[in-house]
Amino acid sequence: MQTSFTLAQLADPHVADAEKILRACVHCGFCTATCPTYVTLGNELDSPRGRIYLIKDMLENGRPADEEIVTHIDRCLSCLACMTTCPSGVHYMHLVDHARAHIEKTYKRPAMNRFTRALLAAVLPYPARFRLALRAAALGRPFAGLFEGVGVLKPFAAMLRIAPRAVPPASPFARPGAHRPTAARRGRVAILTGCAQPVLKPSINAATIRLLTRLGVEVVVPQGEGCCGALVHHMGREEAALADARRNVDAWTREIEAGGLDAIIITASGCGTTIKDYGYMLRLDVAYRDKAARISALAKDVTEYLSTLDLPEPAVKPGLRVAYHSACSMQHGQKITRQPKELLKRAGFTVVDPAEGHLCCGSAGTYNIMQPDIATTLRDRKVKNIAATRPDLIATGNIGCMTQIAQGTQIPIVHTVELLEWAHGGDKPAGIG
Repeated sequence: MQTSFTLAQLADPHVADAEKILRACVHCGFCTATCPTYVTLGNELDSPRGRIYLIKDMLENGRPADEEIVTHIDRCLSCLACMTTCPSGVHYMHLVDHARAHIEKTYKRPAMNRFTRALLAAVLPYPARFRLALRAAALGRPFAGLFEGVGVLKPFAAMLRIAPRAVPPASPFARPGAHRPTAARRGRVAILTGCAQPVLKPSINAATIRLLTRLGVEVVVPQGEGCCGALVHHMGREEAALADARRNVDAWTREIEAGGLDAIIITASGCGTTIKDYGYMLRLDVAYRDKAARISALAKDVTEYLSTLDLPEPAVKPGLRVAYHSACSMQHGQKITRQPKELLKRAGFTVVDPAEGHLCCGSAGTYNIMQPDIATTLRDRKVKNIAATRPDLIATGNIGCMTQIAQGTQIPIVHTVELLEWAHGGDKPAGIG
């Protein structure tokens, strides 16, 4: 794609990076076939190619974002299916992230939209606040139908419907500390506690720690780590996202210096995509860029790490039929497609792939709250394809997908690592008959 940025504009390293990405696009349109919003809405401006044109026009002319571009960028799930499809290697993720930061700086959203986004940014990344909000949701649930009928309140109706009716107690595995291996030591890793996942389903990290220590791996929950920053990053709140990244880089660097780390284990693939991008996010920060690059290199999805270990034969072989849902952040963001399914097969499960596995389920961080209509359409499409495989249960590697898909089906859905821990001597995950 031909661009016409001025030298003064290109002096801004963010604009210079955006310009390189724009020039890589050859207008081929392959991305439209795999873009969930284009497939759903049929609007060229709701495709990656259409959004690229809008971003190019906005950045080249150095103008503030307007309502049109905000509408179409907000509808982007950041599922990154376009990056998997693109034959030219267009790094759409970095381009749309820059566009969102530009929007945040130059566009004044309607008051209710600003309030909703600020509320999500102030609550979801903080486990104690999030737990309190989920308990309070019981009081607001009877009003969900009323909120549904008022456009600006639809996100609150979505929040109330997604909120679980019971909140699990906090897990001791979320507390900072070291978990010693119960077999011959073969490694030392840190684990991301995260923010939403330990509130919604603390059993995921608990299963991970039990499995790894049983395999001889010491697992450290570092003091001082927290939200990976993905949530505010995708809202365009660049400084808040970088602050989260720096805090985590510091926490994990302390562990590297204290006893070394073979990997940083992440059990939510949405977080994994962001943490693996810390090196890029902090590339302009002289004090952090090298440390951040080291952290990104150590970041591993739990299935990615388990695939490097010589796992013993499973203790039990459940023999269940599992529909594997490959989260967008796993297959498109991290290019991890083979390892989770191979691990499940070796553990004795029959793994089936639903049709249209490349399409997003509609979760996408806070997307199912801020864009509930599109998210529901995508969820129903995903559930229909999963149900067609006639599975006993669904496995996936991202808490957002688990929460989203569970809204549309009675088929049990669990994290991949919970099934692996069960097969290798652990307890059966809750909810499996």
